[in-house]
Amino acid sequence: MPISSPGLGSGLDVTSIVSQLVELERRPIVQLQERKAKFTTQLSSIGLLQSYMANVQSAAGQLGKSDWWTKNVASSSEPTAVSVSASPGATPASHSIEVLSLATSHSLSTAAGAITNAADIGSGTLTLTRGATSVNLSIAAGTSLAGVRDQINAAKAGMTASIVMDAGSPRLVLTGTDTGAANAIGIAVGGASGQLAALAYPGSMGQDRAAADAVLKINGLQITSASNKLSSVVEGMTLTLSKVTTAPVQVSIGNDIAGMRKGVTDFVSAFNEIAKYLASQTRFDDATKAAGALQGDRSAVGLQNRLRALVQQSSSASTRLDRLGDIGLELQRDGTLKVDNAKLDATLADPAEMSRAFATLQSGFGQRFKLLADSVLGNDGLLTTRSNGLRDAIARNDKDQQRLLERIGRVQERLTRQYAALDTSINRLNGLDSYVKQQITNWNRDNR
Repeated sequence: MPISSPGLGSGLDVTSIVSQLVELERRPIVQLQERKAKFTTQLSSIGLLQSYMANVQSAAGQLGKSDWWTKNVASSSEPTAVSVSASPGATPASHSIEVLSLATSHSLSTAAGAITNAADIGSGTLTLTRGATSVNLSIAAGTSLAGVRDQINAAKAGMTASIVMDAGSPRLVLTGTDTGAANAIGIAVGGASGQLAALAYPGSMGQDRAAADAVLKINGLQITSASNKLSSVVEGMTLTLSKVTTAPVQVSIGNDIAGMRKGVTDFVSAFNEIAKYLASQTRFDDATKAAGALQGDRSAVGLQNRLRALVQQSSSASTRLDRLGDIGLELQRDGTLKVDNAKLDATLADPAEMSRAFATLQSGFGQRFKLLADSVLGNDGLLTTRSNGLRDAIARNDKDQQRLLERIGRVQERLTRQYAALDTSINRLNGLDSYVKQQITNWNRDNR
């Protein structure tokens, strides 16, 4: 097949002509690409808006729970001796704690040098006791001291066994798993051979630490406890004893004002973030003639109006705090909230009233903002619907671009064929023109 290049023979720039005509055909694609870029920017903006609204949802939802306003905090004047935690809803109170002695677990050990052959401790039966319960172990002949230790630990009889080396000689140590006098441990030996009898208590084994209850005074009242962790002695408090005290330790439970305050300021921060974002995204700058990505977007403008209206709406949930301004959350001209710290601190002094203002079903401020967030973020919500609509628009745009590209490809092929044919025709005409000129020249020369 001969090699051809359109325009080579005729001088007609076929490639350039076809390229320019195709470029004209591409203009609708350029417009589609511009629209897709706008859709993509709007989708990203709506996505961020959903994220900011989710923050409002979380912060408002927290304030909209009545138990949030019953939060309390426990403190101790000497936490290294007595630490304290409070259960939800505990009544604020203060107590004086004196630790006279700590609860201890029972600890026993074999006598020094009593075990001379740790490889074969002998045989017999061990009866392990913890308080009123007992477990029997059968020790086979040839069992090592380590084997006895492992059998005791596997029995889970309220004690643990370990081997301690003392001047090169092994000693078996038994320690009760629980503190308190009622959890004293013992070990009886029956039918012993070899050195197994050295493991008996009372008997050959010695007591290194007695099982004892903790002794303490609460506001001068002396009590005992089998555990160093007391969770039911003082209502609403869990005390953990760590050491004997030399002076009374003050433990107290109070309203967690700092935590409640942080919850309110977290809500203000979340609200201000979305308020500022909506303002920037829906703004039109007259000076630069630049519009925000969501300028004129009905979903964004609608949400902005609903948020502003909700801030200014009064509530009947509380007789004293019927507006956010009464709590110290004041609406600014730019649509954000400003915290009046003095007013907020004053209202936080009455958590019950704050609970009514924020957590009353339907009418509480926290409940209202949470309900709004739920509605716009739900499956059929304002922002979800808008986001899905933009995704659908982008998908349709992609399909339209693909169809146009395919059509332009066909147009380019057709134009190339047509101009190639034109090129061939012109080339032939040029050839004919040259031939005629040559014949005329020859005719003129012959007739001189």
